[in-house]
Amino acid sequence: MSSTELISKRKMLYADLSLLLVALAWGGGFVVLKDALDSITPFYIMAIRFTMATFIMCIFFMKKLKNITKKDIHAGLIIGFLLFLGFATQTVGLKYTAAGKQAFLTGTNVVIVPFLAWFVHKHRPDGYAIASTFLALIGIGLLTLQGSLAMNKGDILTLFCAVFFAAHIVSVGYFAKDMDPFLLALLQMAVAAVLFIVFATALEPVPRAFNRQMYGAVTYLVLFPTLMAFLIQNVAQKQTTSTHAALILCLESVFGIVLSVIFLKEEFTIQMITGCVLIFMAIILTETKLSFIPKGKQ
Repeated sequence: MSSTELISKRKMLYADLSLLLVALAWGGGFVVLKDALDSITPFYIMAIRFTMATFIMCIFFMKKLKNITKKDIHAGLIIGFLLFLGFATQTVGLKYTAAGKQAFLTGTNVVIVPFLAWFVHKHRPDGYAIASTFLALIGIGLLTLQGSLAMNKGDILTLFCAVFFAAHIVSVGYFAKDMDPFLLALLQMAVAAVLFIVFATALEPVPRAFNRQMYGAVTYLVLFPTLMAFLIQNVAQKQTTSTHAALILCLESVFGIVLSVIFLKEEFTIQMITGCVLIFMAIILTETKLSFIPKGKQ
């Protein structure tokens, strides 16, 4: 192996390990947010999270704002609106469902993406996407339908959240081809922050006081699943393949459920665990298309 190939493999390994940290941060975000919702309302905590993240990004990327165009603003408004819808339904839904369950339901967005991309780009989903959809639907049923055919409103809101996040991913892919990714991230965070501030002040009571636990939760949400995760993801994915990245980031669901059991003492039945396994299999199938299985010689 040449020195160039060795350096390339090392960079890919470091990138994959970095993406593992992103998945861990996102998975931990479900637990921290679930706990924080006992002290603050959903829209206010999201308003604080995105406002602080936008402010910090402005400090580091202020120079990029000088090159902003109408096209950038247009894209930022659309993507930021979808980001707001995704986090709004996710955060409100988390008040009424378990953090671990929501982690897996949110992960179904990667199954939805190929079908939204079909609508936008006119590329029909392949057999892997269709098969993964059926697996995910069965898994969702096992995970959410406990003793009856009715899902609770937290589960329903989380499924809407998965759709909105899928639309967000597709819209980023559509607009980001000729745009600075850091500028686009800053704009969408700013749009989400403004929308959360508007809805928080209109629909929720103003928080009267913050306890020490609340400060810790906000600090974690701003620094790790928002700022750190975004920066690492954008840098790391330049050094690794999309298949590696997608598969590693899918571990967000696994980390979410494991951490919720450890820290929130959530209980999961065999039926729910089976549903989680089917959803995770669907995610792997749609993202990897079983490319990790070695093919025999022709």
